[in-house]
Amino acid sequence: MAQLSPLLKQATPVVVDRGEGVYLYDVDGRRHLDFTAGIGVTSTGHCHPKVVAAAQEQVGKLIHGQYTTVMHQPLLKLTERLGDVLPAGLDSLFFANSGSEAVEAALRLSRQATGRPNVIVFQGGFHGRTVAAATMTTSGTRFSAGISPLMGGVHVAPFPYAYHYGWDEQTATEFCLRELDYLFATVSAPNETAAFFVEPVLGEGGYVPANTAFMQGLRARADEHGILLVLDEIQTGFGRTGKFWGHDHFGVRPDVVTIAKGLASGFPLSGIATSKELMAKAFPGSQGGTYGGNAVSCAAALATLDVIEEEGLVANAAARGRQLLEGARLVGDKTPGIGEVRGLGLLVGSEFTTADGKPDTATAQAAQQEAARRGLLLLTCGAYSNVVRMIPPLVVSAEQIDEALGIWGETVAAVTK
Repeated sequence: MAQLSPLLKQATPVVVDRGEGVYLYDVDGRRHLDFTAGIGVTSTGHCHPKVVAAAQEQVGKLIHGQYTTVMHQPLLKLTERLGDVLPAGLDSLFFANSGSEAVEAALRLSRQATGRPNVIVFQGGFHGRTVAAATMTTSGTRFSAGISPLMGGVHVAPFPYAYHYGWDEQTATEFCLRELDYLFATVSAPNETAAFFVEPVLGEGGYVPANTAFMQGLRARADEHGILLVLDEIQTGFGRTGKFWGHDHFGVRPDVVTIAKGLASGFPLSGIATSKELMAKAFPGSQGGTYGGNAVSCAAALATLDVIEEEGLVANAAARGRQLLEGARLVGDKTPGIGEVRGLGLLVGSEFTTADGKPDTATAQAAQQEAARRGLLLLTCGAYSNVVRMIPPLVVSAEQIDEALGIWGETVAAVTK
C-alpha cells in the first residue's frame, strides 16, 4: 500500500474533515482555532462562501486553459484587477503556481534584464525549496542541506534582527547597511549585482520585521548602482501585515514583487509583478509553465480580492494584529523564557530562550504541541525553531483573538512551570 513520505512531518496531530472561517473541524468533530492559515494562505478563512461560489462556477465552465496556448477570462480579469492594488508602476504580470516558482522567475528576470550575474539576499530570508530558491534561502540549513552544489552567484548580507545581535534597532540597522557596503567592496561589485531579494518581514526566519531605515537604505543603494529591489511579498502581501503590502510600512518602492499565498485563499497561484519596461527585457521564451494562471485559481483570486475589499480585511488585520501582538506581549512579559514578542499585523512570533539567552527549541516546540492539544493550531519558525508564530486568517474577530490568547497564556504557563 502506498504511503506519504516519512519526511513529511506533521506539525499537529489533526486530521481535518472540514474548515469554516478561522476554524478547522477534525474527523472526530472537534473544533480547532487555526492560527496557521495554511502558512498564511487562507487569507479569507477556510471556505469563504464567495470564494467557494466563484470556484464552483468556474469549475463548470473551464478548469484548465494553458495560458500560452489559449487565453481565458479569469486570467485577463485578474490581471486587470491586480492593477488596482499593485504598487505604482508595476503594471506587468507573470503567473505561476508556487512561491518558489515566482522567486525563480524574478531571479531569471533580474539577471536577464541587467546582464549581471549576482544577487544579494539577507540572512534569515526564506524564498523557497527549489534549487535556486533554496540557494537564496538562509532561514535554516534544512532547506538546502544535501543538494549541493547549489547555484552560484548568491551572496548573503545581514538583516537587522536586533534581538539576535543583542543590539537596539538603530545599531543593528547601521551595522547591516555597513556590511552590505563591505560586501560590495569584497565579494560582489555593484556593477555585477543584479538584484536585492528581501522579505519585508522574515517569515521562516522568525517573524522579524524590517524597518524604514533599512529598507530605504536598500532602495538608495539600488538606485545608486542600478540594482533591482525585489520584494518577496509572498507571505506579507494581500493585507497580512495590516497594510496591503508589507513594504507599505516602510515607504519604499520595489522594482519587482513576488506574490503567492494569500492571493487565492488556498488555490495554487503565484506570480511576479514589475513594470512593462523591465518585463520586456526578459528573454523570449523564458516565461511559461503548464499550470500557471489556472482558471479556477484565478477565479478564486478575483473573489479573494473582492472579499478583502468588501469586508475591510486590511483594516481588520491591522486592528486584530495590534490586539494579538499586545496580548502575546502580556504573556511574554510574565514569562522569563520568552525573550521577545514581535510582529507586524497578523504575523506575530514569540521567541523562546533559555536563562542565558540561548535559543530554547524544546520549550517552543512543547508550547506549540500543547497549544494544539488545547485546540489552538500554531507553527514554529526561526533558525532554531524556537519561535512560535501566530498567523490567523484576515477574517479573525476580536473574540477569536481573545480566545486564542487565553489558550496561549494557559499553554505557556503549563510548559514553563
